[in-house]
Amino acid sequence: MDLVLILYALPIFYLFIIILKNIDAKRDRECYILDYQCHKPTDDRKLDTEFCGELIRRSKQLGLLEYKFLLKAIVNSGIGEETYAPRLMFCGREENPTLDDCLSEMDDFFHDSIGKLLDRSKIKPEEIDILVVNVSMFASVPSLSARIINYYKLREDVKVFNLTGMGCSASLISVDIVRNIFKTYKNKNALVVTSESLSPNWYSGNDRSMILANCLFRSGGCAMLLTNKRELTHRAMFKLKTLVRTHHGARDESYGCCIQREDDAGRPGFHLGKSLPKAATRAFIDNLKEIGPKILPIRELLRFAVVVLLKKLNRAKTKGGSSAPGINFKSGVDHFCIHTGGKAVIDGIKANLDLSLYDVEPARMTLHRFGNTSASSLWYVLSYMEMKKRLRKGDRVFMISFGAGFKCNSALWEVVRDLNGCEDNPWSDCIHNYPPKSLANPFLEKYGWINDEDPETFVAPASLSKH
Repeated sequence: MDLVLILYALPIFYLFIIILKNIDAKRDRECYILDYQCHKPTDDRKLDTEFCGELIRRSKQLGLLEYKFLLKAIVNSGIGEETYAPRLMFCGREENPTLDDCLSEMDDFFHDSIGKLLDRSKIKPEEIDILVVNVSMFASVPSLSARIINYYKLREDVKVFNLTGMGCSASLISVDIVRNIFKTYKNKNALVVTSESLSPNWYSGNDRSMILANCLFRSGGCAMLLTNKRELTHRAMFKLKTLVRTHHGARDESYGCCIQREDDAGRPGFHLGKSLPKAATRAFIDNLKEIGPKILPIRELLRFAVVVLLKKLNRAKTKGGSSAPGINFKSGVDHFCIHTGGKAVIDGIKANLDLSLYDVEPARMTLHRFGNTSASSLWYVLSYMEMKKRLRKGDRVFMISFGAGFKCNSALWEVVRDLNGCEDNPWSDCIHNYPPKSLANPFLEKYGWINDEDPETFVAPASLSKH
């Protein structure tokens, strides 16, 4: 009888062991952020109102109509006076960049952020197993990833990925690469480096769709350490719950709305088309459709399904159209980390997700203080939340980014421990000033006289601010 029981018990015990092994193996495939460091350039690279006016005046292809267009754009941009630009602009060489200018801009970021990150985390360069670098609009030979390997003397067998052309959504693409590697390799550390090179990308023409990029983009960057090592999870800051990537490159309108090209005179620049808001909305909606069921509680999904059904049943009884039923993303999300693509981007997400001013405050303040730093902007927003002591253990952070292609990428992170910021946080010396009473910049006050000028008689003065 005992032998029969043992024979019956063996398959059950074997199945139990298999289940335990699978659960145990899954722990080795998790993706954690051990630490991250945003780049804060030196104060001599700040773009105040006076210098912005000088930059515009130096652009010989611009006339009064372009001045008026740029004034309106910068006044409504939500960008303040303490953002940063590459050094060559302060030397008056923005239209004639050299290779050294481009490499120097990257080196300033690499040496500052990666150095601080490794020192603070106590991770040695030789402990890095994976390196992912994304800088969209500058590609050197050897690659920027090779430059990092050379400077920090990483191991010969480090797994390297060097991404270009991915736009403002590139940092989550880099995280996704690491996440997929972690599914196969355990006990690994990954260094993700995300930034944009502005030095070689100043547009010197007068095409309005291309001079807009000169107003919006600013210098910045972020380095992140990711790990799936069990012994480091107690030190981790965030755990990746899910990540969704949406790409509408197959649509011609989406592909061409945000693209690097030359104007009619052959001057290279970055074109932001009128169809951009429409393309962004489409990609955002499709992305939400996929990630929503993964991050929202069952009760909210059921509530939404019932509301949709009732509206369909009542539609025949009402002649006028009714508003689309809303789904409450706050039911599964505590904090919204929004790409600072511009004031219109933040306001659009606020309206679509029915967010409060508190929810979008980190993104609005980041846009004001640092501008649109491309793919790294998400991490400045996250840094703001951290310094404001918003991030508590168990909280869920929803990241949303957009990029050329056209792409919308999103991710949900779980806060692993209470976060209170550190002295290397880019907000550490100014967080007490935010949010300010007003986000209005002084451009209209200083340059508003431009709107009163007559195109027929206008002559550009030696200084726009001393008219």
